[in-house]
Amino acid sequence: MSRLSMSRIAASLAFVLVASAALAHAQLQKAIPAVGGTVTASPKEIRLKFSEGVEPRFSGIALATEAGATEPIGKPGVDPADNSVLIAIVSEALKPGTYTVTWHAVSVDTHKTQGSFNFTVAP
Repeated sequence: MSRLSMSRIAASLAFVLVASAALAHAQLQKAIPAVGGTVTASPKEIRLKFSEGVEPRFSGIALATEAGATEPIGKPGVDPADNSVLIAIVSEALKPGTYTVTWHAVSVDTHKTQGSFNFTVAP
């Protein structure tokens, strides 16, 4: 194999490794209540599943009404069986209406992501 071929292979491998590392962020994969979903009863918790483990000390979840009032929820923690699941207990029963969940997550490799979504509690 020529030096030029070896150099091209090495450069390609380096590019793939750098591109893979750049994608290593905790992306939201699933939420309960579901993103854009409707539930028939007030949820007891908000459960967010990420693409990789998250650090609960540096991650957070907030819950607000459609009017923007903050709803009380517990301090988020990770599921003991799966550190990619962030959970916050809903402190009080939610009245029917639309709610916004705002979250930020710091993955175990220290990358930060954030987002928000709505769900509805049916009457």
